[in-house]
Amino acid sequence: MIGFFIALISGALMSIQGVFNTEVTKSSSIWTANVFVQGTALLVCLGAWLLTDRSSLGAVFRVEPKYLLLGGAIGAFITYTVIKSMDALGPARAVMLIVVAQLIVAYLIELLGLFGVEKQPWEWRKAIGMAVAIVGIVIFKWK
Repeated sequence: MIGFFIALISGALMSIQGVFNTEVTKSSSIWTANVFVQGTALLVCLGAWLLTDRSSLGAVFRVEPKYLLLGGAIGAFITYTVIKSMDALGPARAVMLIVVAQLIVAYLIELLGLFGVEKQPWEWRKAIGMAVAIVGIVIFKWK
């Protein structure tokens, strides 16, 4: 049950962050805002690590396969694409499309067993759920 609440908080924080970052770009530029966002994230993570964990930072470089270390670089492009989509579509439409894209890609990762994730069988109910989400976007956008 805790995972459910953490996921809800994560979604709310992502939406708020997207709006904040989009507004920051209006007084700077998208890459300047992205540097600030990623830099402050680094500072928060370093502070949290110093206060709670203190395990070896070098341990991350032992991860295999090495492409798994691209999460931070992907994060920079996530920030960029969220800002651009929110600016072009508005927060609600952008987030709906982002969430549906996340759902579809996550399900494909599970179906194909990509990136070390345990392969899962096809389930019609999950495909129907995604279709309902897509229909929801169409209804939301309908004028």
